Amino acid sequence: MSAAFPQKARLKTSGQFQQAFREGDKRVGRFFVVFARSNGRDHARLGIAVGRRVGKAVLRNRLKRLIRESFRAFQSQLIGKDVVVIARGGAGRGNRDRLREDLGALWEKLRDG
Repeated sequence: MSAAFPQKARLKTSGQFQQAFREGDKRVGRFFVVFARSNGRDHARLGIAVGRRVGKAVLRNRLKRLIRESFRAFQSQLIGKDVVVIARGGAGRGNRDRLREDLGALWEKLRDG
């Protein structure tokens, strides 16, 4: 898959998110919580949840872009998984490098376990 983020690589409905929460493996990092479950497809799909407690809209959108960027880099290692990333309250105060490190560590945990 290319570095793009096409529609088929996204979780869109509430039901898809809920299924990941119910059936998925949970991994917790300093700034993010990730749920992942097998989706039986030949590609990974991503859902993102960034609540208002994280910060203003500009900051929430910046975090979502960072999550998508990180997912693109690791999606070839997550083939066949539905992944939901939830930004924790402290994510708005983390610097870009620490946020990337935290996401990278969570992707590694998902890949290995």
